[in-house]
Amino acid sequence: MDAGLQQFILTQLSIDRATFNRVEGGSINDTFKIESHQFNLLCKLNSAKKFPGLFEKEKNGLEFLRSTNTLRVPGIVWCGLFEDNQILILEWIEEALRTEAFWKKFGEGLAALHSYDDDRPTRFGFPENNFMGALPQDNAPSNNWVDFFIERRLKPQLELALKSRLLAQKELDLFEHMYRKLDSFFPTERPAALHGDLWSGNYLCGNNSEAVLIDPAVYYGHRSMDLGMTKLFGGFDQAFYDAYDYHFPLPENADEQADICNLYPLLIHLNLFGSGYLGSIVSILKRWG
Repeated sequence: MDAGLQQFILTQLSIDRATFNRVEGGSINDTFKIESHQFNLLCKLNSAKKFPGLFEKEKNGLEFLRSTNTLRVPGIVWCGLFEDNQILILEWIEEALRTEAFWKKFGEGLAALHSYDDDRPTRFGFPENNFMGALPQDNAPSNNWVDFFIERRLKPQLELALKSRLLAQKELDLFEHMYRKLDSFFPTERPAALHGDLWSGNYLCGNNSEAVLIDPAVYYGHRSMDLGMTKLFGGFDQAFYDAYDYHFPLPENADEQADICNLYPLLIHLNLFGSGYLGSIVSILKRWG
């Protein structure tokens, strides 16, 4: 890390010295562990020009999740700008062993998040737009889940993929055909508070077998958006799903809903990482379309 940037960060933290060691932190951010005599912290860096507002939206998402008093999130230490850099500094979470107790607490906590009803809106969306990974996420409100899913989630990604020639008209036709059936897959449910990007890389196991959520893409949506993502890249332990189901019974067609909801993150991955995800998208469309 540039020495001037390091000194700026130390000044914001009101400390004289610390070590900055690079750690793994996802596909788009530079991440460092800040170690000092007083504390350990996580520092995330990115371009303020390439992804304007990325960390401000992440901070807001973490604050929203904390406000639900359901699942733990890292403490926010500082968020701001230095020259062309945006910076987010968070509490360092020392990871513990993921026991069965961890998975049960996690499932119970997610059920609590999804049923959180303090000032719960009657519309799907969120007061501000944010990001899903490196791509903008439109959270303009809608009274109807299927309309929101099509207009705010699928269509923006389809437009990007079409411009990049990652999709052809034959795939668009499959989407159009599936749109007409979506109401039958999603009986009416109230909007649920969502993490929004709940794959296996976006949670940690903290002390006392506590799940700690990171890298949110929050909004009020259908709970199968979160539940689907838990199964997208390997799945969570069965104890997680059993605990969730006990506290908030899963939809009768949970597998079908999850499959369809996963079209959104798969389209995100298609646009970010290329055509390797197209086969999975087409398979879902042919299965349920």
